[in-house]
Amino acid sequence: MAQRPEELVELTPEADPFLAAEQAVTRGADRRGLVLVHALSGDFDAASSSALATAHLLATLPHRTIARFDADLLVDYRARRPRMSFNGDRYEDFAAPEILLSAVEDDSGEPFLVLTGPEPDYRWEGFVAAVAGLVERLGVTSVVALQAIPMPVPHTRPVTVTAHATRRQLIESYPVYWGELRVPGSASALLELRLGEAGVDALGVAAHVPHYLAQATYPAATLTLLEHLGRLTGLLLPTETLREAAQQHRTEVDEQIARSADNTAVVAALEQQYDQFTAAREGSDLLGDVGEVPSGDELGAEFERFLAEQDRRRE
Repeated sequence: MAQRPEELVELTPEADPFLAAEQAVTRGADRRGLVLVHALSGDFDAASSSALATAHLLATLPHRTIARFDADLLVDYRARRPRMSFNGDRYEDFAAPEILLSAVEDDSGEPFLVLTGPEPDYRWEGFVAAVAGLVERLGVTSVVALQAIPMPVPHTRPVTVTAHATRRQLIESYPVYWGELRVPGSASALLELRLGEAGVDALGVAAHVPHYLAQATYPAATLTLLEHLGRLTGLLLPTETLREAAQQHRTEVDEQIARSADNTAVVAALEQQYDQFTAAREGSDLLGDVGEVPSGDELGAEFERFLAEQDRRRE
C-alpha cells in the first residue's frame, strides 16, 4: 500500500522545540519565520557546488538532525550505488544514502533549516508534499534552493547566477535573462512550484559553472551560492575558508589552462563574450557583476550535454 506523504519522513526529538514554538502561535504574523535551505545532490549540481555549500555549513556551524526521510523508498540504488566496505573475505559496512533535515545556527545564533541528501529518484510529489508538511509544522516562511548549472562562461570572471522565485518581489534586484524555456525537471524545482501554488515564499539561485569545470569541483561557485544565500535571507554565514579555497583553485586552473594553446584560446573567447555582455548591461546588479548569458538554445544544449555526461558516468 502506498505511503502517505507524512509517512516518508520521521521527526526526531530534536524537532520538539520547533514544533512547540509553532503550536504556540495564534496569529500568522507571529510565526517564527524560519528559513529552509535545500540543496539536493543530483544532475542539477554542476561541480557539486550546492552539495559542497551545505556540507560547508554543516561542518562549520552548530547543527542537529530534526528529521529523516525514508531514502529506501525515494532513492534508486542501482542508479547511484551506495558504497560498501569489503575487508578480506567479508562485507563490513553499508553507507546507506540519507536525506536529512538539520537545524543550524548561523554566526549570530539565528536558527535556520538545511535539507540535504540525494535528489529523490521516486515519488517526487509525495516527497514534495512531505517537505511542505514540515514547512507548515515547523514555522518555515521562506524556502531557498541552491543549485549549479554548466554554462559557457570563463573561470577568470566572477561567478554569476540565475535567480528564480514564486514572487518577483523576492528577487527584484536580480535581472531576468530569458523568456520561456523547456528544461529537464528536478525535485527541487517541483518543490518550489508546489510551495508557490500553496502561497509559501520559495526562491533559489543557480550558480553558473564554466562548462569545462562542471565535472570537477569549483569552490568559487560554492562561495557565490553562500554569498547569495546570505544576501537573500540575512543569515550570517562563514565563507572565509571557501574564499581561500577559491583563490587557490583559480591558480591551479590557470596553470593547467596555460599548458594548452587551444584551452587558452577557448577561455580568451569566453572572456571576450563575457566582457561584451557585461559592457552592454552596465548597471545591472548581481553582487556587482553580470556575466555571459547564452541564448535559450545554448542553455538547453548545455543542460543536455551535462545530463548526458552524468548518464554516461553511471553506466
